[in-house]
Amino acid sequence: MGGILGGMLFRSLGFGSDFGGDAGGIGLFEILLFAALLYFAYAWFVKRRRQQVAAEGYYQRSSEAGGTNYQSPSTSSYVQPREETGDLDRGVGFIRQMDGSFDEKKFKDDCMDHFFKIQGAWANRDLSGVKKLLTDEMVKVIDDDLYRLKLDKKINKLDNIAVRSVDLVEAWQESGADFVTVKFYANLLDYTVDESTGQVVSGSKTEPVKFEEYWTFTRPVGNHPWRLSAIQQVE
Repeated sequence: MGGILGGMLFRSLGFGSDFGGDAGGIGLFEILLFAALLYFAYAWFVKRRRQQVAAEGYYQRSSEAGGTNYQSPSTSSYVQPREETGDLDRGVGFIRQMDGSFDEKKFKDDCMDHFFKIQGAWANRDLSGVKKLLTDEMVKVIDDDLYRLKLDKKINKLDNIAVRSVDLVEAWQESGADFVTVKFYANLLDYTVDESTGQVVSGSKTEPVKFEEYWTFTRPVGNHPWRLSAIQQVE
């Protein structure tokens, strides 16, 4: 693309391949070609950005809540889901076209099961039992964060988890995959202890904290298992 555009600009300035020949202006064909290239470049950029958002999810909990702050480098590119009913209904409709058995209530129940299992695996510092519930990218991100906690000889505890609500906020299809984002509103005891002494170094064992998080799940289009691909905590 750079070579084509560069050639067009040089010809328009009189630097043709004949070194000194007559300079010609940009014709209709060059203008149309230039416009088409710009359009496809923009479309590619938008698609690529959304794919990165979906694929490079991150897991983060507020340091004020529990003293843990772990995330992947892609956090700045995450866009908070839109809570627009029209977009959600359209997205769910597209998903049902390829999977007529998709049921929102069952999906929310499954998401809650995923939520408790993944939170429990994090607190136990062992993802072996939940890897099938996570994308490969999420497994790597959480494993890396657990590794850093182990190096610091700290354990992040998540106790008395109570989910108050689970709501679908966005659904779409892209590149042969389904994506659905849900919002969890919950409270729990979130604190970090020193592995050697058992002393609480941040958070509280008695004061529960409330939080809202967006969890995005994905799967190949059709009736396939869902896996967690991204988490965004509401600031």
